[in-house]
Amino acid sequence: MGRKKSEHALSKEMIVEEADRQFLELNFSKVSMRSIANALGCSHGSIYYHFDNKEQLFNAVIEKYFALLNQMLDNSLNLDPIEGTKQIFIRYIQFGLNNQSQYDFMFVQQLGLSDPLQQPAPKESLKKFIHTIQTLHQNKLAEETIHSAFIALHGFVLYYKGRVESYDDANLAANAHVDFLLKALVI
Repeated sequence: MGRKKSEHALSKEMIVEEADRQFLELNFSKVSMRSIANALGCSHGSIYYHFDNKEQLFNAVIEKYFALLNQMLDNSLNLDPIEGTKQIFIRYIQFGLNNQSQYDFMFVQQLGLSDPLQQPAPKESLKKFIHTIQTLHQNKLAEETIHSAFIALHGFVLYYKGRVESYDDANLAANAHVDFLLKALVI
């Protein structure tokens, strides 16, 4: 069977979606540009037309997940400070526990790649997280304090990741953790 898609018919979005599927199913180290090209019915050169290497493609995959987190942050800005902060914290935990494989890719696994938290998308998302909390609290909270809350949320997700199927299984603990963080943050 011949190749189906030319470089021009093959979009970045199609490549990112297929790469995402394969990264989740097979893990980063077992995915190749050729396997993605084969699944899309194109040459691997067509993939390289859009992405210089697998790491660049991987970063494009996780950027879409950071976009979801960033949208959640934007949606919290119209709430009062406590409710907005609580919503951000709960939704962060929900995202992490409902998307455990993606969370691993975004924040945990290095797989021979550069430190995930030093990549542009996670760095920008963390900046946005801090900025959003500061905006909700009219810049009365120190950046270091907000960063500590982020680390505590991250630790919560890492602790429960793999122990629960989804957020629903850790709902009570998540709410208790968030209430604890809110008290520490605003006192």
